[in-house]
Amino acid sequence: MMEGECAIIRYTLTSAFGRGLVANRAGLVSGRSALSPHTLADGTPCMVGPVAGLKDVVMPAALARYDCRNNRLARWALDADGFTQAVAAAVRALGAEGVGVVIGTSTSGIAATEAAYRTPAFKELGALPADFPYRETHNVFSCADFVRRYLNLKGPALVVSTACSSSAKAFATAARLIVSGVCRAVVVGGVDSLCDTTLYGFHALNLLSRAHPKPFGADRDGIAIGEAAGFALMGPADLFGGSCRLHFAAAGDSADAYHMTAPHPEARGACAAIGAALKGAGWQPGAVDYVHLHGTGTTHNDAAEDLALVSMGLGAVPASSTKGAIGHTLGAAGVCGVVFTAEAMAAGFLPGTANTRSPDPRFRSHLLLLGRPGPIHRALVNTFGFGGSNCCLALEWRL
Repeated sequence: MMEGECAIIRYTLTSAFGRGLVANRAGLVSGRSALSPHTLADGTPCMVGPVAGLKDVVMPAALARYDCRNNRLARWALDADGFTQAVAAAVRALGAEGVGVVIGTSTSGIAATEAAYRTPAFKELGALPADFPYRETHNVFSCADFVRRYLNLKGPALVVSTACSSSAKAFATAARLIVSGVCRAVVVGGVDSLCDTTLYGFHALNLLSRAHPKPFGADRDGIAIGEAAGFALMGPADLFGGSCRLHFAAAGDSADAYHMTAPHPEARGACAAIGAALKGAGWQPGAVDYVHLHGTGTTHNDAAEDLALVSMGLGAVPASSTKGAIGHTLGAAGVCGVVFTAEAMAAGFLPGTANTRSPDPRFRSHLLLLGRPGPIHRALVNTFGFGGSNCCLALEWRL
């Protein structure tokens, strides 16, 4: 789909690399991994990508019922890089009713519910505590509700929850709201936090790496779970009176529904999403300078993505994954991909793939093991979720 002249005016990211753009750009350029060892209750080793400092985040008194790890992570990110101030300026220019909120998440505040199930009240009565704030924490709308209240926004607010493609689809949804005239600008983002449900769920699927994940590697053995929160302000490029360099060119969505957790072996859904993004942007494959891979580090997902790139004429385009560095942030993976790609564009840098040393010899795409200087004017960001929910975003950096 063609998205029109939507620009990404301001953005921020908090991940295992740290809080804000300075920390995340430094981590990206360094090629290092920010993952740390973790042991499950049954003794299984794995790696995780936690965000430091969340225990010290204090929620505003008026929003105390929204206090959970997911919403703390959201506030921690919103207050970085002058993002909250940029949104306030947009509200002054456009009105609070003209600015919407679209958030992608897969877990919401489920960790709060996990804690509630461990309380004496549940053990004794078999019921959650009467004062448990489900609506403001675990409810999938919780984060969008918190964000709109925290930023004093009155436009449409919604959550996209399509597994790992959630926040990529949030960008696509936000662009549609702007192009259709429903919103004049949108705060779009993705927030997912660590919780036992995610860790043990992926462990049950035998998808957790016992060491560092190695996306597209010959010796890859699974994923590491990370957490992150990222936000972007989307709207007209001249919103603040100047020209914006980062433009949202198009989004390609698909839903192949081949399997609950496995991708289509012929990568039909991935190809459909990539093809739609290229068509919407009006690009030929040779016009793309870089692809930010979904690159989970699992056997079947990486193989399907490699096949999709080659099938769509993108096999020679430099590509890399950041999941070996910060982990798979699930519903926040899309916004992480957008911000890392934007920072690479601004820095004139082609990122490498942390931890991967030997690419799978069966793959034919152009995996970057180490980062190197290089211009990126047009890029694709891939996200492929459970249930065949796929999304590819096309970004353009204009000089």
